[in-house]
Amino acid sequence: MAVSTEHSELPSPSLAPEPRALSRLGYELFSRTSTMFAFAVVVVFVFVAVFAPLLAPYDPLAQSILKINRLPSADNWLGTDQFGRDVLSRMIYGSRNSLIFGLISPVLAAICGTVLGVVAGYFGGVIDRIISRLIDLLLAFPELLLAIMIAAVLGGGFWNVIAVITVAFVPGFARVARASTLAVKQEPYVEAAIAVGVRTPVIIFRHVIPNIAAPIVVLMTLWVASAIRLEASLSFLGIGTQPPNPSWGNIIRDGLNNLFGSPWPIIGAGFAITCVVLSFNLLGDAVRDVLDPEISE
Repeated sequence: MAVSTEHSELPSPSLAPEPRALSRLGYELFSRTSTMFAFAVVVVFVFVAVFAPLLAPYDPLAQSILKINRLPSADNWLGTDQFGRDVLSRMIYGSRNSLIFGLISPVLAAICGTVLGVVAGYFGGVIDRIISRLIDLLLAFPELLLAIMIAAVLGGGFWNVIAVITVAFVPGFARVARASTLAVKQEPYVEAAIAVGVRTPVIIFRHVIPNIAAPIVVLMTLWVASAIRLEASLSFLGIGTQPPNPSWGNIIRDGLNNLFGSPWPIIGAGFAITCVVLSFNLLGDAVRDVLDPEISE
């Protein structure tokens, strides 16, 4: 008995704790130069959007006939547009729209899409067929085309743009959630919970959703960049953020109408969109490397 007790007190090497996801994510972010740069760009972007009133040198809506199409200078770092408005100030305030739409829309789409996908995958039958056909119908249209169609009906406006981007992203989340739910539903712990009479809502919230959260989070992180790009595209087409409110998309549109007078709005806003979208994509890849079970070790 003494021997068995002695052996039972020895630590088992197989029970060593695995590295935490947060630690692995930190390693992915700071072990590569590209992800470190992307993280720095996102931090600067968020800082600028949050403190826009303190950072903008001028009122983004103030017009002046005496300052039309000025070249970059110490007073106007990116020059002025055809209405005499400071381009840098408009870009700083425009970053707020990109941040709001880029974060709120994917979160709402993830919630709605996950609910639809889990309901379809868990209950199956007629419910699954109805939801799947609806998702297939929405997936038949590219995201930008679907967003343009919905925006043309709803019109511009803050909440309308959020609704447009959310609806455009819901099918992708629903499809991922449904496929993950179908796999988790076959696991022994779910079947055991059903066998002992655990209520369906408890099974879904305690066993299904926590085990399908990783691919949803990965997809949501990657689509933040897509939401920023989609909002800029809608604003460029005139069905997103409405003038005179600044947005990177309508800054480019206004600059296109005044290309030979002042190209700086297009250069500045285009460079900002490129840097932010690329940075969020790189961070999304790092999150996927950590959370995706098919990639992470």
